[in-house]
Amino acid sequence: MTALSAAPAPAPAPGPAAAQRSLRRLHRPALLVWTAFGLLVTGWLLWLHFSEVPAERACLGFHYSADGNLPTCDYSAFTDANNVFNLLGEALGYSAVAVAAWAGAALIGRELESGTAKLAWTQSVSPARWLAGKLIAAAVPLLAGGGLLALVYSWVWTSDRGALVTNWTWDRVFIPRGPLLPALLLLGLAVGTLAGIALRRTLPALAVAAAVTLVIRLYLRAAWKPLDGPLHGFWALNLTATAIVLALAAAAVAGAFSLLRHRTR
Repeated sequence: MTALSAAPAPAPAPGPAAAQRSLRRLHRPALLVWTAFGLLVTGWLLWLHFSEVPAERACLGFHYSADGNLPTCDYSAFTDANNVFNLLGEALGYSAVAVAAWAGAALIGRELESGTAKLAWTQSVSPARWLAGKLIAAAVPLLAGGGLLALVYSWVWTSDRGALVTNWTWDRVFIPRGPLLPALLLLGLAVGTLAGIALRRTLPALAVAAAVTLVIRLYLRAAWKPLDGPLHGFWALNLTATAIVLALAAAAVAGAFSLLRHRTR
């Protein structure tokens, strides 16, 4: 009786609150990187609007100098407002590829490969709830950050349109200027999640998720290009493209849940 009473009691299984804290600690570096990226792009866009664009307008608005030559504006290819704006647009348009790589590797693939996911399933949460928690925890900051970036990008382009010789039909403006940007981020998250569950290994999931999302990003314009005729204006086309992307993301998420359920029966 004494020996039995002296035996240590089994450790209690971690509850949902502990699981959420563990999830936040695990993906805090990714959240910090995403926050830093968002602040960097936002700061650069605000610098363009409040500093570089007015400086270029002032320089180009000068009259000829005494010797009859045009004034020399002090900016390079890396500070020219239009070049920088286009660069930021391209970076935002392809940011979904990085999201997919992270989702496939760190969010899903690593935990399946290491067995951490199975441990959580046996101690605290079901596989479906585990996956739902991960998707929600990742989707909220992606939507918030992507939405903010789209708002700032659209505001700068609209305000400084005369200095930014970029057509709204080009991807570098069309994607990050509206809800299509956060929708693409969600698609990257969904594709990465599906790749992680399908491959269950970190590096293969990273590579496949990034490659698939890159291909989708490169050829996605073919999905809404036929609508250029029936749909007139930026918002009609952008909202339609957003609906297409969200449908693809929903299909990938449904596939991820279905595959996880099949493998954990």
